[in-house]
Amino acid sequence: MINEKQTFVYAPQISGFYEVSHIYTLAEILTPQNVTTMATTPFTKKLVEIVQLQHTMFINMDEAETKLCKQIQRYWTELGFDFTSCVSVAWSAVFVSWCVKQAGANSTEFKFHQRHSVFVKKAIQNAIQNVGVFKGRKVNEYKPKIGDIIHNNRENNTYDYEYAKSNDSYLSHSAIVIEVGEDNNGKYALTIGGNEGDSIRIKEIRLDKNGLIKQRKTNPYISIIENLK
Repeated sequence: MINEKQTFVYAPQISGFYEVSHIYTLAEILTPQNVTTMATTPFTKKLVEIVQLQHTMFINMDEAETKLCKQIQRYWTELGFDFTSCVSVAWSAVFVSWCVKQAGANSTEFKFHQRHSVFVKKAIQNAIQNVGVFKGRKVNEYKPKIGDIIHNNRENNTYDYEYAKSNDSYLSHSAIVIEVGEDNNGKYALTIGGNEGDSIRIKEIRLDKNGLIKQRKTNPYISIIENLK
């Protein structure tokens, strides 16, 4: 039985209900407006499949549990990074990096790193120079789509795009967009990220009527990495 305090969304790509921040009624689930915007390239399709599989395999599992901890170790070592701990070292950036690499991106295209700020800065520089297949965009100008990476502040920081453009060593977080749609409350995007509540989780981000991210005061969004691969 679903606890009334829990919130779930139906994700048709992986056939199940997954916890997010909005309760979807049966009527909403069956309404055509909730149909997922499909991935448009083979790379993006594979990226979404990989991210969803990670979520499915380790849903509601804590990072300290053996099964997920072994997978976290893979995220580090298969990127060529030294692994030290599942619980005392943040692993959200290596989760994103690993998923992008597994989907087929190389180190020339994407700056795999233990810090989100490093690959975000690289993507912003790509956008400025109009090169590459991953480009950092401003949240008030660019509408997120499936396969993009949404980047936000942590620890109540308020760094913005201009700061991210020239800095690569600050606390932040990012997650991969797996769905963009519309429900009775308007437009939304769903992301999957690692090290969210010490696990791999789905989150909902509300969008405005134009499809842009609704900015927030606490841990505001910094940028969106546009995936053009």
